[in-house]
Amino acid sequence: MDIANSPKPSRIKKTYRSLIQKYNNAVGILTPYTLYRWIFTISLIIIYLVRTLTLQGWYIVTYALGIYLLNIFLAFLSPKFDPALEMDDEDEDEEGLSLPVHEDDEFKPFIRKLPEFKFWHSATRATIIAMICTFFDFLNIPVFWPILVIYFFGLFGITMKRQIKHMIKYKYIPIDLGKRHYTIQKNSN
Repeated sequence: MDIANSPKPSRIKKTYRSLIQKYNNAVGILTPYTLYRWIFTISLIIIYLVRTLTLQGWYIVTYALGIYLLNIFLAFLSPKFDPALEMDDEDEDEEGLSLPVHEDDEFKPFIRKLPEFKFWHSATRATIIAMICTFFDFLNIPVFWPILVIYFFGLFGITMKRQIKHMIKYKYIPIDLGKRHYTIQKNSN
């Protein structure tokens, strides 16, 4: 295909590309401000919850948001390379990244299945989408909401218990406790 004779992008495509570029630039600017990003997202979730409680509806949307947030939170806590799966594949002679299982194993850094920035970005987008859903009456499906709350907390308890057992079994901590600093001791001779 000849580049000179190729059709020019339509006005809609140009506008779309421009908006995407501006969005990506804005997200790129926010990247180093972790604390402020999370304060914004948690505030957004609180505003959403207050909105649904005052409107007394959209419980299915709220339940779906909660399940999605739980799902991405578990991906955030999980290692990218699961040691349970790698122990099953010990027969193969592939050398991959894994967490140390025994004390004499070599240290390998914890790499998340879902990085913090993607976790924040997904949580913020999902909350904004859920907020938009509250403006449409056809999404306000009547349900007995206490059952959803009980089911959600039961699901949360079971999955977190399983995740914590996994963390204890394979001895990894998904929280960065900071970089170790070593000091040089001076001899006063």
